[in-house]
Amino acid sequence: MLTPIIRLNSVAGMIPAREQHRPRSISYLDMDELSGWQVKFYGIAWQGDQPRPDLVQAAIRMASQALPTPARRLGGSGPDRYGLAFCIVHDASDRCFVLYDWWVAENELRQRMFSAPLDAPDALVPHPTDAIGCVWELAVTDFERRAWLQHVLVNPGGPDVDAYLNAKFTGKV
Repeated sequence: MLTPIIRLNSVAGMIPAREQHRPRSISYLDMDELSGWQVKFYGIAWQGDQPRPDLVQAAIRMASQALPTPARRLGGSGPDRYGLAFCIVHDASDRCFVLYDWWVAENELRQRMFSAPLDAPDALVPHPTDAIGCVWELAVTDFERRAWLQHVLVNPGGPDVDAYLNAKFTGKV
């Protein structure tokens, strides 16, 4: 079988692609209150519609360690935190990934990423590289950014946290 090649006109050279892009289902799983945080959980799976339950449960357990404390910090030193976060649980083809993202200082998104081997999804540890996400994970990040803009930053009636928390992404990417 031939390996597909991505050709770039403006760059000398080619990027070999491991496999053809295949859409994956992205689903909204649930929202939980964890250690003062309101966390929206999303699931992505390489195979099937949702990540394996043991990976989702590991992500929920890890949230209180991954997200900073306290969940809310307004004023004082450091950027404000609002206790609003989203988590992407990705049962990928090569590893299990869990991304925790939270809003600070009105318009900034912070992130911590964890990963585990496929055969041990509950063995999450900080991901060893400076990755920020793949094309599927970034679809959720883009949706959450747009929801934050719409419901919090540019809402004519002022920030509407409930509307932000009720905005949920599902689809295929």
